[in-house]
Amino acid sequence: MSPKQKPLVVIIEDDRSLAATLADQLLNAGLSTQVFHKGATALKFVGESYVHLVLLDPSLPDLDGLAVLDKIRRLSHSPAVIFLSAQREGHHVAQALEAGADDFIGKPPHPEELVARIRAVLRRSETAGDSRLTGNAALGTSVFPFSGAEVHPERLEIVFGNKKRKLGRKELGILYHLHANPGVIISRHSLIHAVWGVHADIRSRSLDQYIAKIRDAYADHGRSLDCLRTIHGIGYWYEPATANGGAKDGKKPRRA
Repeated sequence: MSPKQKPLVVIIEDDRSLAATLADQLLNAGLSTQVFHKGATALKFVGESYVHLVLLDPSLPDLDGLAVLDKIRRLSHSPAVIFLSAQREGHHVAQALEAGADDFIGKPPHPEELVARIRAVLRRSETAGDSRLTGNAALGTSVFPFSGAEVHPERLEIVFGNKKRKLGRKELGILYHLHANPGVIISRHSLIHAVWGVHADIRSRSLDQYIAKIRDAYADHGRSLDCLRTIHGIGYWYEPATANGGAKDGKKPRRA
C-alpha cells in the first residue's frame, strides 16, 4: 500500500444508522469506505475489488456472518476481517477468531478504539503480505533443488543450469511442498491446503493446471520430470532425481 493510498474498508452492517455513523468515523480518520447492508452484495464487491479490510456484522438479513467470512477467505486476495457484534460472550468471540477473523469488536464501538484496532489489523496484514508468497512459502524461504534445477523463492525463479525462468507464486508453493515431502504420496487436498490455504476450494482443478505449467517448464528446457508422478484419484508423488536424472531405484511411494 503506497503512502498516498487510503485503505479501503468495506462495512457490512444491516443497521443503516450505525453503518452511516461508522462510515463517517472512518472517513474522518482518513480511511475510504464502502457500505453494504446485505452479505451477498458485499461479497460480490469484495470479490471484484481490492479491499483492505472488512468490518462485518455477523447477524445479517441474508447470510450468516461466518458464511460470509468463509467465502472471503476463499478469495485469491482475502482482505482482513473484523467482526463487529453486540454478542460479546466468550464463545462468540472464540468462534469468530477460530473461523479466521482478525479481530472482534463489541457494539457499540468507541470511535477511537475502532480506528486504532482497524489500523493495527491493517499493519499486521500488510506486514504479513510483504513476505508471504503462498500459504507455505515466503520471500525468505531458502533456495532449494528440484529435479536437477534450483528454485529461488526470493526471485520467483527456477534456474536450469545457466537459464532462468520466472515462476508464479502457486508453482513455487507446489514445488516447495513437494520438495519438503519426498518419497511420500501427497493427497490433492493436503497440497491445495498447503499452497492455497485451509479455506481453499479442494474441488478446484487449478492445481492440475499449475502442475502442467511446471511440467511444461521442464520440457521447454529439455528436462523430464519423471520423478513427479500423478497418483490418479489420490494426488502426487515426488522422489528427488539422482545424478543420472532418474528417481532413486528401488523405492516405492508411501502415503504421508
